[in-house]
Amino acid sequence: MRLSDRAIALIVERSSEAAGLDPERYSENNLRTGLSTAAAAAGAEERLILAQTGHKSERIVCRYIREGDLFRPNVVSFLDL
Repeated sequence: MRLSDRAIALIVERSSEAAGLDPERYSENNLRTGLSTAAAAAGAEERLILAQTGHKSERIVCRYIREGDLFRPNVVSFLDL
């Protein structure tokens, strides 16, 4: 049985509140974006991400893949700061 988009929205809202976070800043789209971004960073092809997330086109799924360097090594990591 699939969860409805509203059920997922409620889960995200309640979970963010339980974690002490502002539920206005989080939505079910954050889950889709996080999954898409993590999968792409791990090397998954866009067509596989698209099949998992249910997006209609690769163009749309690309909007959900965020480029982030927060956890990638950079030169500062070599300076022992």
